[in-house]
Amino acid sequence: MQIPTSLIPTFNKLLPMHLSLSGNGEILHTGPTLEKLNICTNICGQNFLDLFTVSRPRNIKTIDALFASNGRNLHLHLRNDETVKLKGVIIPDADDDGGLINLSFGIGVIKAVTTFGLTSADFAPNDLTIEMLYLIEAKSAAMDESRKLNRRLQSARIVAEEKAFTDGLTGLKNRRAMDDLLKQLIDKGIPFALMHLDLDYFKAVNDTLGHAAGDHVLNRVAKILSEETRDSDTVARVGGDEFVVILPKNPPIEKIELFANRIIKRLQQPIPFKGDFCHVSVSAGTTISNFYTKPDVDQMLLDADLALYASKHKGRAAHTLYTGDLRKNETAGSETEASHQKIA
Repeated sequence: MQIPTSLIPTFNKLLPMHLSLSGNGEILHTGPTLEKLNICTNICGQNFLDLFTVSRPRNIKTIDALFASNGRNLHLHLRNDETVKLKGVIIPDADDDGGLINLSFGIGVIKAVTTFGLTSADFAPNDLTIEMLYLIEAKSAAMDESRKLNRRLQSARIVAEEKAFTDGLTGLKNRRAMDDLLKQLIDKGIPFALMHLDLDYFKAVNDTLGHAAGDHVLNRVAKILSEETRDSDTVARVGGDEFVVILPKNPPIEKIELFANRIIKRLQQPIPFKGDFCHVSVSAGTTISNFYTKPDVDQMLLDADLALYASKHKGRAAHTLYTGDLRKNETAGSETEASHQKIA
């Protein structure tokens, strides 16, 4: 079917994926969209069945059978790329001189648009594909905005969670973060050491040099603790001048002692502040999860605190490792005090 030259622009506009065939199946003309599919170098002059495979109806193996399928839906794919699937319908010429095939991508339009760089200009103005492309574009834009919003919400959630678990003054973890981590370690059965530290003479700094000096000291302590700990360790500020260090995987007691002594030594150095010096030290007490048949967060915190105050009683600037004797001594001391109060 030879399309008159004067009608070619109209065919190209209304049927941009058409092929006109001669009676023996030679391609005489194609719409502009088909020329973008990389079918071959010169599609005109080629035989239709050399370039396309008709998968349905199954009995179409010849050009005569192709023309005989007048009005039936054709399912095709390119011989050089089976992933490019097409649909079409053939209209034989009334004078038995070839015919016209109009093709479309069907549901494969999304892949085709992406693969061949097609735009709305490559389809007929009234083609429903245009509406589909608009919907896809709108959906893509909406999904993109949704992803951006989700990323912003995720970032905001992370920031909010980080703030909820961070001490506002020092930037260390806070008590909530400490409690959460201790619970995780116990639930997962990961052994750990828990060290409780309390500054000595901190009240004197606040009383003599003011709270700004006290805040300066706390930040200095936080910096030293962070410098002396490993990436796997956690440092938390759990009170005014109280800190907890969590050391996972139970480092040897000798290393715990060395770590505590380094902290104590560094904090015995005067801390400069606005032409003056802040004098503090630190007392520490440690307990280890392996000391317990079934570790309990509250009990371990009490025992670390008990060891801490044993260090205070030694004269401060000291470290004590928790033992059962400390608990016995505390019980005996409490009973003696109660007896004295009863006699009084």
